[in-house]
Amino acid sequence: MPMKQAPVDLAFSHKYDRAHAAQYLAKHQDGLARRLSHLRDIQLARRALAQAGDPQRVLDLPCGAGRFWPLLAERPDREILAADNSESMLETALAHQPADIVRRVQTFRTSAFAIDLPDDAVDCIFCMRLLHHISDSAHRLTMLQEFHRVSRDTVILSLWVDGNYKAWKRARLERRRAAAGKTGSNANRFVVSRSVIENEFVRAGFGIIGRHDFLPGYAMWRVYVLRKAAPSCR
Repeated sequence: MPMKQAPVDLAFSHKYDRAHAAQYLAKHQDGLARRLSHLRDIQLARRALAQAGDPQRVLDLPCGAGRFWPLLAERPDREILAADNSESMLETALAHQPADIVRRVQTFRTSAFAIDLPDDAVDCIFCMRLLHHISDSAHRLTMLQEFHRVSRDTVILSLWVDGNYKAWKRARLERRRAAAGKTGSNANRFVVSRSVIENEFVRAGFGIIGRHDFLPGYAMWRVYVLRKAAPSCR
C-alpha cells in the first residue's frame, strides 16, 4: 500500500466545534422548508444506495451529526462505519441519534483526504454535502483518489453543479458583489461545472452510473453515484 500523505487542511473544517455541531444538528429540523429539504435529501440518497447495489459495508464520511444514519440502518445487516474530521460532530451524532441505531455504528475521526482505513475497506463511501466546500481541483482529485483507494466498489457523493437556475442566479449575485468590492461572502461554498467534476471523476478512476438532481433545472444540489472503473488492459 502506498505511503499515506498528510491530509489537506482547509480552513472551513476548523469551524466545527461543539456549538457549531449542535447548530448543524438543529439546522435540518428548523422549519418546514428545512424538513422538506431533508426528506428530499433522504429520498435521493435512498435511490443512490439502491443504484449502488444496496452496499453491505458503508463508510459515511463526513458523517456530521449522523443525519443519514437512520437511512443507512434501513438495511438490517448493513455494517455502518462513520467518520468525521470533527470530534465534536462525532460526539453530537452519538448523543442525539437513536440509541438502537448508534449501537450499529462504528465511529472514528479521520480526514476525507487521508482516510484511516486500508485499501478496499468498504463496499461504498457515502459522502454527502462536502465537495461543495472544495474549490481547488487538485484538492478534489486528492479526495477522489483516496475514495478510490478505500472503496472496493462505489462512491455516493453530492455537490453543487452548474446548469440550473440557482447556479445562474448565484453567479450573477457574485458578479455584482465583485463589482461592488464585496467579495468573500460565500468563500467556503462553490459551484462546480458539471463537465469539470465529471472529468475529475474519470481521472480518479471512476465511471458515473447515476446522476440525481435535487430539483432538476432549478437547484444546484446533485447526487452522483460512481463505480470504480475496471483496470485498462495493456
